[in-house]
Amino acid sequence: MNVAEQPLADFSTDILSRLQSGNFEWQHVKGTPKFDYPIDYSVAVTRIDPALNQIEFLSVWAPNAYCHFHRHLGRTASTVLKGEHHIVDTTETQTLHKTRRPGFRGQSPAGEMHMEYGGAEGTTVLFVCEAVDGKLFDVLTRDGRVIATATIEDFVSGRLR
Repeated sequence: MNVAEQPLADFSTDILSRLQSGNFEWQHVKGTPKFDYPIDYSVAVTRIDPALNQIEFLSVWAPNAYCHFHRHLGRTASTVLKGEHHIVDTTETQTLHKTRRPGFRGQSPAGEMHMEYGGAEGTTVLFVCEAVDGKLFDVLTRDGRVIATATIEDFVSGRLR
């Protein structure tokens, strides 16, 4: 079985108790006027597994707010914990809007390009992402040009702010 066929590591075994404690270091990210959509989300790293080149993190979106338009460089597993999580997938031939509710659990392939945003009450999602040479996401312009690349180091060091 090659790496792309292996399942991502499951979420950390103590994540439920840590979620209840709420003791995380959060990075708050807000958009600037150069983006034509409201960006307002927070991220907290919950585990890093260097041997698997993976990171686990929580992401919380403000109501009706987005994270940056981006492309995943590795596979990503997600679980919606609270609120509605909206994904707008874009390919050359279609745009697909998905609404994921609490309890949703799924995995996305590397290379997926999309917008994500919280519903009317916001949303909380737990992710496990593969890194490719330490890189997690390409942040994109509306026409798909790369304007930044987010790395595991960016998440750990607090450079997402």
